[in-house]
Amino acid sequence: MKNEKVLLPLFKELKTKVDNQDFVIDKSGVKVVELIAPRIELNPQQPLLKFNGRKTPEKYVNAELDWYLSEDLNVRNISEHASIWKDVSDEAGYINSNYGYLVYSASNHHQYYNCWKELCKNKESRRAIQIYTRPSMHYDYNRDGMSDFICTLAHQFFIRNNELISVVNCRSVDFIFGFFNDFYWFSYIHNEMFEDLLKTYSELKNGKMIYVPNSLHIYERHFDMLNKICETTFE
Repeated sequence: MKNEKVLLPLFKELKTKVDNQDFVIDKSGVKVVELIAPRIELNPQQPLLKFNGRKTPEKYVNAELDWYLSEDLNVRNISEHASIWKDVSDEAGYINSNYGYLVYSASNHHQYYNCWKELCKNKESRRAIQIYTRPSMHYDYNRDGMSDFICTLAHQFFIRNNELISVVNCRSVDFIFGFFNDFYWFSYIHNEMFEDLLKTYSELKNGKMIYVPNSLHIYERHFDMLNKICETTFE
């Protein structure tokens, strides 16, 4: 099944919340509609999404991917493509949420490599997990004027029935902007892990991603876009 067919009912559920004025009020005072911890099964081999009124911004997500792969915690390059990064960075332009730094860098313990090594050593392992956030995030998020509390909690990998399955858990996901960008990244990591594991398990199959956003939400300023998304139809 296409990812859009999986996701559309969630958009429609949020639209129903708008229609019923079932709002949460954000810290900034704006109305938000929210789903708590839905379990979503997605196909990471289809990282690009397309709905009526909203699709994956390919130019941006590729620029973001390049920035993540650079492991650069400074936003000097990515802020040319999205000013939000400059808005949340500290006075010198540094942030916490370069996801490539968090999973690849030696400074953050080579997490991607450790997951790959663990699965090569033990195919049934439950230890192949990349942890994005940290206990000190309660203090780190606003250091030196920053406003960047890492949204992703973890990305874990399993091999079951000779199939790679990954599970992503996030504390908070903006369903209109953040999700489209982040799903592209998580799909990249899932598929890279699959390709690397094929060197050890030549018959391995590429399986699903289970995505659990603890708060999946849409802001009031995007309600019109939500209405357009809900008009999406499939042949």
